[in-house]
Amino acid sequence: MDQQTLLYLMTAFVGISAVALVLQLATLFGMYKAARAMQEKVEELMPKVNELLPKVHALLPKVNGLLESSQKVVDQSRQQILDITTKTNDILDITKRQMGKMEDLLTDATGRAKVQLERAEMVIDDTMSRAHETVTMIHGGILRPLREIQGIASGIRTAVAHLTRGGRPSVAQATHDEEMFI
Repeated sequence: MDQQTLLYLMTAFVGISAVALVLQLATLFGMYKAARAMQEKVEELMPKVNELLPKVHALLPKVNGLLESSQKVVDQSRQQILDITTKTNDILDITKRQMGKMEDLLTDATGRAKVQLERAEMVIDDTMSRAHETVTMIHGGILRPLREIQGIASGIRTAVAHLTRGGRPSVAQATHDEEMFI
């Protein structure tokens, strides 16, 4: 897998994670708002309940046990609402920390990806320069001597052919190359 594909894949997963964290934050914020609304409603009801308690206590002495248990339930509800509010605040704090960590991770990943791309570019440039040097060496070191040897061999062949013919060649024996000059 090449670096560009890996970068796109990592970007996609980071984006999906970010969307998931945003959805989680929205859900937690909704729970926080609902808990706050419930707490406000309970706090609005508490003075009314407190006003009714003495009246009910005076009117119904036999229901004293029932009132005490109701008071315990109200106290427990208040405590549960406070616990829910505390937990919601903790969740929001954790979410903020996670968002900071994700931002740091994304910054680090981006920096590392840039460094890796720069390194890859340097390697490609080095490879291309070495390939060019190799081609130049082959051209200068192998092909030039071969051409020179071929030229010398062609000259020797022509000299030997000229010496063995003895006389001047006739037009009837002209080769294709010689016909061009005739």
